[in-house]
Amino acid sequence: MPDVTKFNTLTFDCYGTLIDWERGILAELRPWVDRNGHRDLDDNAILALFGSTEATCEAETPDRLYPDILAEVHRRLADQWGIKANPAEAAEFGQSVGRWPAFADSATSLQYLKRYYRLVILSNVDRASFARSNAKLGIAFDRIITAQDVGSYKPSPRNFEHALTDLERTFGTRKSDILHTAQSLFHDVAPARTMGLATMWINRRKLVGGWGATPAPESAGAAATPDIEVASMADFVILHQAHLRGDPA
Repeated sequence: MPDVTKFNTLTFDCYGTLIDWERGILAELRPWVDRNGHRDLDDNAILALFGSTEATCEAETPDRLYPDILAEVHRRLADQWGIKANPAEAAEFGQSVGRWPAFADSATSLQYLKRYYRLVILSNVDRASFARSNAKLGIAFDRIITAQDVGSYKPSPRNFEHALTDLERTFGTRKSDILHTAQSLFHDVAPARTMGLATMWINRRKLVGGWGATPAPESAGAAATPDIEVASMADFVILHQAHLRGDPA
């Protein structure tokens, strides 16, 4: 396991890692599904179809802003489940990111980590949506890079190339300085490792299993194997403190 103290920059995925997007997504979709006669769908089925549909929409229209992506996902879910499409409901879902809650350990962990690292967001949303989430995280990030800035969505390598170029130009950051920290093997760990970045998997679903709202990473093969795995941001802090003491575990 790499010593986490050797890095000076953390590039973060936000949704699934810092913001509990699965809880936020279900808070929006579960009542809609139930009142349209699909109480038989369990939460994992809702999340799985959301995840595959979102990835497809992002790949098909990489230049669309994330609220528009979410609205299109809503329309496709309605079609898949035989629910009459409602443009107002789709648009409302598109604006839901700001309602998604932060994980309980995110803000305090970020405050601790900021003492030791430059903190950077590399997120698959737009700037306005992230600003509403950032208010829940209580930290000033050193750099914020969104899909809107890049014109594509992870797992596209363009997002990582953009971040590497931006950080080198802005701070003189080298690839070896960066630990990419994320929940999604599909969107983040696999493409980051392909780009030669060290990776930490925040395995938020460790206790429940499955892939939730992210597609399964099987097609990525060995690239989806992270350098480090922890179950939460709080566990990242514990690991950092152990490495500061010289404890390898």
